[in-house]
Amino acid sequence: MEQRLESARFRYINEVLYTTSSGEAKRMFRQDPQAFSIYHRGFTAQVQRWPANPVDAIISYIRHKPASLVLADFGCGDCKIALSLKNKVHSFDLAPICDRVTVCDMANVPLKDGTVDIAVFCLSLMGTNLGDFLVEANRVLVMGGILKIAEVASRFENVRNFMGALSSLGFKLVTKDTENSHFYSFEFEKIAEASERVNAGGLELRPCLYKKR
Repeated sequence: MEQRLESARFRYINEVLYTTSSGEAKRMFRQDPQAFSIYHRGFTAQVQRWPANPVDAIISYIRHKPASLVLADFGCGDCKIALSLKNKVHSFDLAPICDRVTVCDMANVPLKDGTVDIAVFCLSLMGTNLGDFLVEANRVLVMGGILKIAEVASRFENVRNFMGALSSLGFKLVTKDTENSHFYSFEFEKIAEASERVNAGGLELRPCLYKKR
């Protein structure tokens, strides 16, 4: 019974994260500190059912890059990227699962302009203002910096529109993998500063809602 209640709470928190703004989600976790732990346990249980975890592919990619590159992990969860690499990694999330997390709204991270070489969103483009996160990633990236995105495949209604929206935010597509049945991954390069006005068209992704088991 207790496990069923926690599963139900995980599904509720997950739905809130996808259907409200990051500011509202941050307030929820501030008012209910246990909520993030419940969400993280539920998310970890879901990960164990996947054929692969896309964060592992991102870690492998970065390992082939110089260790001097600075990373920003937007929505870092358990800080697996920071714990797996020698690079300096700024780990951002709405609540601290580990002591490396900087708690903040991903639409407003405490970094100066142009101080990051690689920005990562691994299954973390959640919330109704996800365009603000991508504008913020553009702000902290150096010109020519890399944006890595991995998301659940079923969230994409129109991949072409999504890539077009990223282009309008100052990013050029380098590579994409949309053949995987579970996850889509993208690599973009920052080629221009983003306008502060976000055109949400094309950036809207379906929420990833888990069924009752």
